[in-house]
Amino acid sequence: MAEPTLYLFDGYNVLYAGDFADPRELVDLLASFVAVKGARGVVVFDGVGEDRTYGPLEVRYAPHADAVLERLAAEFRATEQVCLVSSDSAVRGTSGQEVAKRSSAGFIRELESQGIKRNGRTDWRSDSTARQGTGWSGSDAIGPVKQL
Repeated sequence: MAEPTLYLFDGYNVLYAGDFADPRELVDLLASFVAVKGARGVVVFDGVGEDRTYGPLEVRYAPHADAVLERLAAEFRATEQVCLVSSDSAVRGTSGQEVAKRSSAGFIRELESQGIKRNGRTDWRSDSTARQGTGWSGSDAIGPVKQL
């Protein structure tokens, strides 16, 4: 299967799998990840908030994030290489067989295997010295995006 061009993230599911302190921390990581991949992404959180765009990442809020993720997967799976990141078996099961699926914990492990790993509760860094003030380093670093 080709590299994904669209990543769909189950916001709170990934947030808790990575033990992030705050959704802004996750949004920073995901925006950097999709930018480095040359893809785009949508992270959907359950609840109320202001929808925003950070580079190639859209942040959305919905009363039922699962329904939005299912709709987005159905809408784009015929025209793009879609990857759904969620550990929710219902969402994964209804997204379609054309959609690549990764569990939230598996996605976090994949980031760690690429040299981005957790050094303490809120500090995502690569093995080399992090760039001052960004928490990122190495060839995958593009710096942080604006905070929510």
